[in-house]
Amino acid sequence: MAAPIQSPTKCEVFSVIRFLNAKGERPAGIHKQIVAVYGNVMNRQNVTKWCHEFSKGRADVHDEQRSGRPSLISYNLLHETDGEIRANRCVMIRELHHIIPEVSKTTIHEIVTENLGYRKLCTSWVPKMLMDDHKMKRMGSALKFLTHYAQEGDEFLDSSVTGDETWVFTTLLNSNNSHCNGTIRIPPEPKYSKLQFQ
Repeated sequence: MAAPIQSPTKCEVFSVIRFLNAKGERPAGIHKQIVAVYGNVMNRQNVTKWCHEFSKGRADVHDEQRSGRPSLISYNLLHETDGEIRANRCVMIRELHHIIPEVSKTTIHEIVTENLGYRKLCTSWVPKMLMDDHKMKRMGSALKFLTHYAQEGDEFLDSSVTGDETWVFTTLLNSNNSHCNGTIRIPPEPKYSKLQFQ
């Protein structure tokens, strides 16, 4: 038996259902044939539903657009959020929510991390992607290491310290915000009140 077809499109599977339904096959038989050729890409209830649709006269094998819940994320909202972050890289999600109150904190977090591609680094939002100058520095460092390795051989590896792919760069931040001035704050010791038990 031939290997199943990997990753079929929906319209391809719907076309097979339409064809076999027109030949008079029963939904259970159509489902068995689909599973044999494509793998488990559709359950029997959906095959039955599509057979019913094609029997009623439907000819289109493309799935219809669903209305669904409209996205709250618009170009203007992305632009406004990006502007606020660029104005103050230390702004927190909570503060952004106060500035843009019409959307939830969860949506703002999604905009900042997924749509705009920022992440927090030392309480400052920085882009996830490497800029051209960062790529050039990375390439220069790699060539420098290769040159040292070519000259010194395995002895060079004994003196090397390796790490992960994270690149950390420093930025001097000028701000009056205590959480954003580039210094590390050590919180004072917590003060516990003594409970008097009687």
